[in-house]
Order: sequence, then structure tokens, then C-alpha cells
Amino acid sequence: MGLMDSLKAKLAPAKDKVSGLAQQHGGKIESGLDKAAKMVDEKTKGKYSDKIQTGTGKAKDAMDRLAHKDGTGSAGSTGTEHGGTTAPPDSPPPAT
Repeated sequence: MGLMDSLKAKLAPAKDKVSGLAQQHGGKIESGLDKAAKMVDEKTKGKYSDKIQTGTGKAKDAMDRLAHKDGTGSAGSTGTEHGGTTAPPDSPPPAT
């Protein structure tokens, strides 16, 4: 067994735990990422807005991949994508 195989075997339980946490707390994590991005953008006076937005998007995508590692997308789904809300497919659209 090579070094990488050994490391993967040792880290598998941690990855499973992180995946479960991402599934349970995805909304809170995304909210925290948005708040941190907003604060950094304000502190830098918008100088790095595009880079902050790109980094935040990549972080959210990575979190989504962790949360949906089984590929079905149903485990732990909260019905939100990056802070937006969506209605289930068989429900009427929300009233405005």
C-alpha cells in the first residue's frame, strides 16, 4: 500500500463526517461565507470584489460537492442553491 492509499484510508472517516456536517448545516455555511465575503469586500473598499465573488462561489461549490457526494443530490437537500429559494417541483409558485 502506497503512501497516498494509506492517507486516503485514514482520512475517509473524516471526509464522511465533514460530508454529514455539510449536509446538515449547508445553509448556515453558505450564509457565513456570504457574510465573510461582504465584510472583506467592505474592508478592501470593493477593490477585489470580483476575486472575492469568485472565491466565494468556488467555496460554495466545494461545499455542495461534499454535501452531495453520493451523486443523488437528495441527501440533506435544503431546497436552496447558494442562498436562493426554490419551491418543490409539484408545488405552486410562491405568491408575490
